[in-house]
Amino acid sequence: MRRTVFNEDHEAFRETLRAFIEAEVVPVYDEWFQAGQAPREFYHKLAELGLFGINVPEEYGGAGLETHKFEAIQYEETARAGVSFGGSGVHVLLALPYIKMLATDEQKKRYLPKFVSGEEMWAIAMTEPGTGSDLAGMKSTAKLSEDGTHYVLNGAKTFITGGVHADKVIVCARTAPPTAEDRRFGISLFAVDTKSEGYSVGRKLDKLGLRTSDTAELAFVDVKVPVEDLLGEENKGFYYLGANLPSERWGIAYGAYAQAKAAVRFAQQYVQERTVFGKPVAAFQNTKFELAACQAEVDAAEAVADRALEALDAGELTPAEAASAKLFCTEVAHRVIDRCLQLHGGYGYMNEYPIARLYADNRVNRIYGGTSEVMKMIIAKDMGL
Repeated sequence: MRRTVFNEDHEAFRETLRAFIEAEVVPVYDEWFQAGQAPREFYHKLAELGLFGINVPEEYGGAGLETHKFEAIQYEETARAGVSFGGSGVHVLLALPYIKMLATDEQKKRYLPKFVSGEEMWAIAMTEPGTGSDLAGMKSTAKLSEDGTHYVLNGAKTFITGGVHADKVIVCARTAPPTAEDRRFGISLFAVDTKSEGYSVGRKLDKLGLRTSDTAELAFVDVKVPVEDLLGEENKGFYYLGANLPSERWGIAYGAYAQAKAAVRFAQQYVQERTVFGKPVAAFQNTKFELAACQAEVDAAEAVADRALEALDAGELTPAEAASAKLFCTEVAHRVIDRCLQLHGGYGYMNEYPIARLYADNRVNRIYGGTSEVMKMIIAKDMGL
């Protein structure tokens, strides 16, 4: 089936990006994998390529586009090559929407030029130890000083992707206690400078997958945050977070679909080259049937992911539709990648093969951004159940 989601400009971008990945990422990716993170200077190369400014208004140094299609191509091309861009994904996909939605003109003038250039890398800190998906249960606090010039931030966060290299972090903290009617009330968002006194990066977490993205624990002890760095209005942070969840979940869905597509590609190459019992693995009927079934699932996931992409660009992607796309694509990827690893035999369990890394990387897709169980709850509620 012919895809209609991308045009000639998108395909030209794809060619440029593919060449960049082959030249700048593939040769050194094993080093990143062993180090557990991409080097900070690599993000400057991404900035020079223009990846950080695609959706940033021209007045702040960006391209001024309003589309997620270039991000979609990044998901496809990094998965195809069996690599990632480290923890830089949160910079654009997660942090930028909050800046664009909530920042004042004065804040945008301070934040966005350095965002586009890669001089300042951003992350977002929501999850806390012991709270998991229950964001309303967060304990971090930000209390306004007596003179009203700054907030005093105290607390801790965990599972913060991009947290090691980040220069600015959007931190969620309580500025007021929850009310009896609404336990989500009282959360605010702040753009926190990581060089602030009392701000510290704890452990770089040792993850099962996504080894090249820096994920960290953060701690705040009497960190002074100027009132000029409050994003949006006080106490409305939870609702701001909810507004951006559809785009975040679309990103996870699209990334999962791209991983499944890449897994089929890796398996197809392997079974055509690998010989057992005197003939290629691809010659066995079981191999053909397994890959055919995987390809059919990938085709379906591609259609769902593309439809969600078009809806997102049109501003029409609902929370339930985003949850449905995430649930479907991540579950498809789980099944497809597992079956493609099986076709590799013992070599599929070795990290030197991209299918092994893909298997580990994919597992978190059904957890972060809301677990598969939470996605089912959202869909069921939308169905009136």
